[in-house]
Amino acid sequence: MKQEHHTPSSGPAFNSVKEVEASCKTRMEKAVSDLQHDMAAIRTGRASVSILDHIRVDYYGTPTPLNQMGNLHVPEPSLITITPWDVSQIGPIEKSIRASNLGLNPANDGKIIRLPIPPLTEERRKELVKHLHNVAENHRVAVRNIRRDGNEAVKKLLKDKKITEDDDRRAHDEIQKMTDSYMQKLDQAAKGKEKEILEIK
Repeated sequence: MKQEHHTPSSGPAFNSVKEVEASCKTRMEKAVSDLQHDMAAIRTGRASVSILDHIRVDYYGTPTPLNQMGNLHVPEPSLITITPWDVSQIGPIEKSIRASNLGLNPANDGKIIRLPIPPLTEERRKELVKHLHNVAENHRVAVRNIRRDGNEAVKKLLKDKKITEDDDRRAHDEIQKMTDSYMQKLDQAAKGKEKEILEIK
């Protein structure tokens, strides 16, 4: 099959600096929202149903998100309750929670699963902060890669004579400013989460 000449395999073809910047912005926004999503699953000392977001339960052979199998509630700061719509699934749900690395111990009364959230030990807090730093760093790397892609796309526009050298310089400055701004957003989000982990109730 003949490949169309205007789509190089190195990624999308841009016709203007505006397009490059818009693409970078969209991708950097996504890096920030991905970080927020990943951080939601990192446990703090306070109960939050979002720590169960990554748990999948084997529902008749189909891995199903836990939050699609029942009602999840936080009746008090150190307890999550799960009321399965199908009580025959209590066993598989408990098994999935135990198999996750959240360190939680579910108990049920035949209808409701109670998930006490134990206070975090000093050691566990340190582990979680370390894990958080790794997660945040992965997203920083993603933003730096987006900057690199943006800069390369701008260089290509210059090479193809679609923009002037001044445009090229301005675009590089703009992409750097954008990168700094999103790096700051990532740092602030990670700092906020770290504070939650280290907060002793």
